[in-house]
Amino acid sequence: MSDRDIPGIVAPPPLLYAGGLLVGLAVHHFLPQALLPRPWARVIGTMLLAAGMIGFGAIWSFRRAGTSPNPWQPSARLVTGGPYRVTRNPMYLGFTLLYLGISCWLNALWPLLLLPVILWVMQRGVIYREEAYLERRFGEEYRQYRTRVRRWV
Repeated sequence: MSDRDIPGIVAPPPLLYAGGLLVGLAVHHFLPQALLPRPWARVIGTMLLAAGMIGFGAIWSFRRAGTSPNPWQPSARLVTGGPYRVTRNPMYLGFTLLYLGISCWLNALWPLLLLPVILWVMQRGVIYREEAYLERRFGEEYRQYRTRVRRWV
């Protein structure tokens, strides 16, 4: 197996989430539409932002395992500990929760309406490719992990 064997994702996940969020916030700037009643927006936003910190635990798990979370680097090890015991995609779950938290905190509906598109692109252009890569790279070890742990939650 080549050291350059990588997933071949369509774009960096942080860029996909940030791009969708910025487009949604730009639309919100010109056509404001509240997502929630004002008193709830900050409360729910804060809870979602806190929950989104799961992504940082995922990065820490990669570092402890001695492998890079960068999708343009080959994976040295299959990470199954930490938040990866609960979800196969804690970084993407974290990005999604942070995206939702920011949308709620700013009480902006438009970013929320774009989220299904972002999740579709993530599923097709990132997650499916990474899963195929991990199966090629780690074989039976990954297949067993995949049967134990759900893709999202």
